[in-house]
Amino acid sequence: MKKMHYAIVLLLSMTFMVSCASRKELASQKAKYKELDSAYLAEQNKLRACQGSLANKTVETKDFSKEQADYESKIKDLKRQIDFLKENSNIALDRLKDLSVITATQSESIKQSLDNLGIKDLYINDLKRSMAFKDSLNNILVNNLKSALSDINDQDINIKVEKDVVYIDISDKLLFNSGSYDVTPRAKEVLGKVARVLNAHPDLEFLVEGNTDSKPFKRGLLLDNWDLSTKRATAVTRILQFTYHLDPKHITVAGRGEYLPVASNETIEGRAANRRTRIIILPQLDQFFKLLQKK
Repeated sequence: MKKMHYAIVLLLSMTFMVSCASRKELASQKAKYKELDSAYLAEQNKLRACQGSLANKTVETKDFSKEQADYESKIKDLKRQIDFLKENSNIALDRLKDLSVITATQSESIKQSLDNLGIKDLYINDLKRSMAFKDSLNNILVNNLKSALSDINDQDINIKVEKDVVYIDISDKLLFNSGSYDVTPRAKEVLGKVARVLNAHPDLEFLVEGNTDSKPFKRGLLLDNWDLSTKRATAVTRILQFTYHLDPKHITVAGRGEYLPVASNETIEGRAANRRTRIIILPQLDQFFKLLQKK
């Protein structure tokens, strides 16, 4: 009985020892498994990194190939340009060789052409100076006339420059009674102020021009507006000549009748504006002709 008891105890001890050994082995195997699993994951990560790097290298290789192709294309273009320049340089050199053979007559002709260009430049500069002088003279005339006539209503007298010509428009109500060509005492005062400015420039040429409105006119010896406008222009000219001593050689008289209006004849104001005597200071064309003759 005791032997059987010892046998059972021994069996149980051995079973316990085997069980403990199995658990230790199992724990060891699990630890190894975890270690191997971590190593596996690390290797997988390395594999993925290598694959990504390989993909990047593939893209870089493609980009490099494209850049290489672009550079090769540019090099070809540059070579073509160099060849083209060389060819044109040779053509230019050949032409220069041809041009270098210039006769003495041709050389003198070229020199004369250059001299003529210099003369033309001087001529143009003289014209510019003459035009500047004329513009300055016109400005002086306008300023002096406006200053002399500053006490007269602006609506009755107008001074302006158009296309390098000075115009002095004087309303007929300042100069004449209605339907008359007799100059009024007030008109003589106005014309005297104009004459003082014109006398300061005795070489000026000017035109005295009569203008009327479109209303038909006939009185006494005056047959129409042509007659009236001409008589009024002549009357003003006589005052400028005989009273204020302007040289008649520099005066021209014209009657324009109703045919050069500055406003509509449909209104009272427009007809009043059209009834005017205009003094036009003419450009000194003879000075330009003399300048042309010199060249």
